[in-house]
Amino acid sequence: MAIALFDTHAHLISDDWDRYRPKALTPDLPTPERPNYSVTVDSLIEMMDANNVERACLVQRGHVYGYDNSYIIDSAAKYPKRLHPVVILDTQDPETPDLYRSMVRNDGVCGFRMAHTRPWILDTAWMSSPAAMDVWKACADLGTPMTIIFYQKQLSYNLPLLKIIAGQFPDLPIIIDHGGMPYGMTQVEVGYAEEDGEEVVMPPPPDFGIDQTIKIFEDVPNIYFKFTEINIERLTAENIRPARIVRRLVDSFGPDRIVWGSDIGQSMLWSYEEKTEMARRAADFLSEDETRKFLRDNAVRIFNHVG
Repeated sequence: MAIALFDTHAHLISDDWDRYRPKALTPDLPTPERPNYSVTVDSLIEMMDANNVERACLVQRGHVYGYDNSYIIDSAAKYPKRLHPVVILDTQDPETPDLYRSMVRNDGVCGFRMAHTRPWILDTAWMSSPAAMDVWKACADLGTPMTIIFYQKQLSYNLPLLKIIAGQFPDLPIIIDHGGMPYGMTQVEVGYAEEDGEEVVMPPPPDFGIDQTIKIFEDVPNIYFKFTEINIERLTAENIRPARIVRRLVDSFGPDRIVWGSDIGQSMLWSYEEKTEMARRAADFLSEDETRKFLRDNAVRIFNHVG
């Protein structure tokens, strides 16, 4: 029987636009426009059931709902054994640590996601200011995983900084969205680069740029890597089989530090059925035990103690 999957990266978008209104991440940004699709909680559960996905993390869609995590929290309350909310809050707000503690205690929240609001601004305050460090401490105190996303132009200085922070919280699981490597470059970033007249060149096999970026985490056991459709989109554009880079990740970091996420509700190039098929094919060069860890068991271990 096929391994049941754990989707660590599902985004939801409600079809009730009056109850769950769009919100900008910061007051100086425009109110987000309504996407031309929705991924409701019930539709996600239907897709999960149809494709042998037993559990999923609901990652806040910050560029639709800002810091209002109501929809993922309400959705997880409807299916508490299967869905685990991962919230985005303002890391510069001194009230965030206490708010997050309350969410974990009272709302079933299972993780925090740090995200920069503007990928073209090159700074570190969003992840390492005194206020942000209090958020890290709250996650460490609670034992809830921290997820963090980096953009391509931030890797050279954010990755070494993350290594320092990870050393301060060695028992805190830290998951880097989309791997934190060149093949995690989003299509939005590719578009920005092309608008600026930059040529997007991906590093070749067998290292795929891992040796120049996330290799620094080989000896940092609390750093994990999330492999998603964003990675598969970039690999497909380069005509590279995703299983090759997954094997490369396991060779560098071992089989216990890689998880899979669909990015449904954000990346919509492929259907959920296709996403899950691609996830399983990405494990083609792994052993059965390695496959099980990549597609399910690592995520269960990371999130089980808080869900």
